[in-house]
Amino acid sequence: MNLPILTGVGRTVLNFLQGAGSLTMFALEGVSHCFRPPFYWRHILRQMIEIGYYSLPVVGLTAIFTGMVLALQSYTGFSRFAAESAIPNVVIVSLTRELGPVLAGLMVAGRIGAAMAAEIGTMRVTEQIDALTTLATDPFKYLVAPRLIAGTLTLPVLVLVADIIGVMGGWIVGVAKLDFNSTAYLRNTWDFLQFEDVFSGLVKAAAFGFIISLMGCYNGYRSKGGAQGVGQATTNAVVSASILILTFNYLITEMFFAR
Repeated sequence: MNLPILTGVGRTVLNFLQGAGSLTMFALEGVSHCFRPPFYWRHILRQMIEIGYYSLPVVGLTAIFTGMVLALQSYTGFSRFAAESAIPNVVIVSLTRELGPVLAGLMVAGRIGAAMAAEIGTMRVTEQIDALTTLATDPFKYLVAPRLIAGTLTLPVLVLVADIIGVMGGWIVGVAKLDFNSTAYLRNTWDFLQFEDVFSGLVKAAAFGFIISLMGCYNGYRSKGGAQGVGQATTNAVVSASILILTFNYLITEMFFAR
């Protein structure tokens, strides 16, 4: 009687395991090409500019308004306990540990992950990847490795800039709206800042950059079925990257701060 249900469950599990294995093999092959010459430095630099420089406006806007909201909401809660002086501490810890890397990762996933999947997916369905193989050019070396390298190296820099912008947003609200002394606010921020907070956020950013690039390349590389397949690959790249970002955010936080 329950055979159809068990069949459906088994098929789902097998499909998941097949997808996980395929993604793992793709990641291992892509990473291996990141450490073996030749290196296409021009493509790496182009991807770094695309990921970092062109993503800075949207990440900067997200960071500054996040810092402003953090300061405002913290004041609303802490004023009930006469603990307004802790607002700079909450802003700097929240941004460097969690909100800076996570929000930057999600914004970049929506912008860059989709672009990578669309670009590589279009090359796949128009047989340009097959043409690279015919011309004795390894698609992993030419398409995947530069994006993995660029994403892993660029996102920590982007997150570091986002942290600074977010702290500036909290400082603006604290000084202009909440009547904090500017020097005291900045001194409290600097005194409370710890290397572990910033370092953990940068490690998260590197992991998120790798995940975004990997999912964009993987879904684009495996797309099929013309324009509809490319659209599906783009959607899958953004959704899967976002889920993995939130998952690895917890795992890395557990690694750094579990006591």
